[in-house]
Amino acid sequence: MNNRIIIKNGKVIFPDRIEENLAIVCENGKIIDIVSTEAVVFGNEDMVIDAQNKYVSSGFIDIHTHGGGGHDFMDGTVEAYLGAAEMHAKHGTTALLPTTLTSTFEELLKTFATYKEAVKQNNKGALFLGLHLEGPYFAYNQRGAQDPKYLRNPEPEEYNKILEASDDIVRWSLAPELPGALEFGKVLAEKNILTSIAHSDAIYEEVVDAYNAGFNHITHLYSAMSTVTRRNAFRYAGIVEAAYLIDNMNVEIIADGVHLPKSLLQFVYKFKGPDKTALVTDSMRGAGMPDGESILGSLDKGQKVIIEDGVAKLPDRTAFAGSVATTDRLVRTMVNIAEVPLVEAVKMITLTPARMMKIDQQKGSIQKGKDADFVIFDNNINVSYTILEGNVIYRN
Repeated sequence: MNNRIIIKNGKVIFPDRIEENLAIVCENGKIIDIVSTEAVVFGNEDMVIDAQNKYVSSGFIDIHTHGGGGHDFMDGTVEAYLGAAEMHAKHGTTALLPTTLTSTFEELLKTFATYKEAVKQNNKGALFLGLHLEGPYFAYNQRGAQDPKYLRNPEPEEYNKILEASDDIVRWSLAPELPGALEFGKVLAEKNILTSIAHSDAIYEEVVDAYNAGFNHITHLYSAMSTVTRRNAFRYAGIVEAAYLIDNMNVEIIADGVHLPKSLLQFVYKFKGPDKTALVTDSMRGAGMPDGESILGSLDKGQKVIIEDGVAKLPDRTAFAGSVATTDRLVRTMVNIAEVPLVEAVKMITLTPARMMKIDQQKGSIQKGKDADFVIFDNNINVSYTILEGNVIYRN
């Protein structure tokens, strides 16, 4: 692509401010200049996008999603990957981490092969940043909607085979208190794979040990994890408390307005802040779909769930079974419900997750030299354009 793309007449959201009367000039998928509108010389071959006084943000980055639009990444088909990526692009997502569920070893191998093929064919949806394995190394009591029959402890014989089978794994979520988990965490850290605490009954002291072993992230804070507990009458702090006590521990929250109420959204924002908190959808196939019955996980081996009240639930309604959120809804929730400034809400879905995944040199903010990834949206975060590396992948 050689023609320039120029975005004008927008309220441009930077990590620390909003500016108007700017033109963002892009070429070959990169931002090559950010100047005042008056300073731009428009060429006949330029593609000019008039933002019409709407907001222009860096593209939204979702580092934890299981699917959407009727598709789950565990379906094991290229169509599922592409369908989910296209649905999320319509809501402002320019990059995402396809996320697995607890499953058999064979299902994981199939997922790895499917992912590679999907990467080759993906030209209409959000960019795939690599795979996020959620499980199967979880605590039974904190399994949430994860299928208990696949839960197990991390054994080198198995996880080394998994790591050898795919070079696309960039994140892994597991319970650090399980036998062998700390050793596994060190292996992941050596491979620069983001190692995250999830579905865990760990107490504070175990979280500290995990942090020292390379676990520097907490998956969906407050969901499927320990808080203050008693053992032999003595109280112990849990993962929730450790998230705040360990200053450099990163967290993510499902900001759909259902998993966490306003008070907890505000609590996380106040005490972890926008630089240590990423917004994630943790969406299942029901994202972007109507209410009713659905399936969490693969079509043939997944669990039946019910979508109602803006969330997916287990059929007996004892637990949530993943969200049906999209990234625009996350931002809308943080602004309208949690009353977080727009600049910081956007940072939590752009630059902060980019830093966590160590791609902030290329993505996550509007800056000269970075990828031309943008979302244009109105005051209620309704998306008009999604642009990935200079290509318009969605226009409303």
